[in-house]
Amino acid sequence: MQKDREEALPAEQQQKIRSIRSFVRRAGRLTPSQDRALRELWPDFGIEYSEDHLNLDSIFGRDVPRVLEIGFGNGESLVEQAVSCPAMDFVGIEVHEPGVGHCLLRVAERGVSNLRLIRHDAVEVLEHQIPDASFHRVNLYFPDPWPKKRHHKRRILQADFLRLLSRKLVPGGSFHIATDWENYAEQIAHVIDSQDCFTLSERRVHGGDNPLDRPVTKFERRGRRLGHKVWDWRLVRI
Repeated sequence: MQKDREEALPAEQQQKIRSIRSFVRRAGRLTPSQDRALRELWPDFGIEYSEDHLNLDSIFGRDVPRVLEIGFGNGESLVEQAVSCPAMDFVGIEVHEPGVGHCLLRVAERGVSNLRLIRHDAVEVLEHQIPDASFHRVNLYFPDPWPKKRHHKRRILQADFLRLLSRKLVPGGSFHIATDWENYAEQIAHVIDSQDCFTLSERRVHGGDNPLDRPVTKFERRGRRLGHKVWDWRLVRI
C-alpha cells in the first residue's frame, strides 16, 4: 500500500514538477557487458521503483549516514565516492540504461557493497519512494543544462524541486550542485536566493581545477577542454 504522505507538497505543485520532465529517455545502445551487468548484477545492487517508502536500514543492513546522487551518468565518480567512504552508504538515481550498466560493472570491479542504484525519474523517486530525512547529503553534478531558452522549464533545478529535496535531507544536511553552463549557473543562483529552506554555505567559481568537496567528473573534464568555467555550491538545509 502506498505510504501516507501528509507532509507532501500540495497536489498542484506535485503535478507541476511531474508534468515537465528534466530528461529525455534515450534508447542508447547497451554494450554486451552492460547488458550482462543489468541482468546479473541488478538483483544485488538495484532497487526497483515503487510508491512504497524504502527502508534503507534494511536494504543496507546498517544505520549510517547516507548520500544520494541524482543523475550519476556512467557512475565513475559515484563508485569512487563509495570506495573512498566505506563508513557511509550511497544511492544513485539515473534513467539511462547504458550508464546504469556501466556503473554496475565498476561496482563489481571495485568490490563495492555500500552502493545501490535506482533506474527511474528522480523527481518521482523523491516524491514517492524516499522517506523524509533519509540523507545527510545530496549531490547534483552537471545536470542537463537544456541550453535553448524554450527548454529552460525542463531544468531540474527549480524552486519546487529544491523544496522537495530539502525534505529528504536531515536538518543540517547538505546539497551540492555543480554546473559548467553559465546561463544555468545564473538561474541556479536566482533560485537559491529566492528560497528559504537552505542557507548558502559556500559558492566557488573555478576553471575545473578546484572542485568543492567532490571528485572531478567526465562532464567537468569535457568542459575544461572547451574552456568552460565551473560553478559549485554547497547548501545546508535549515
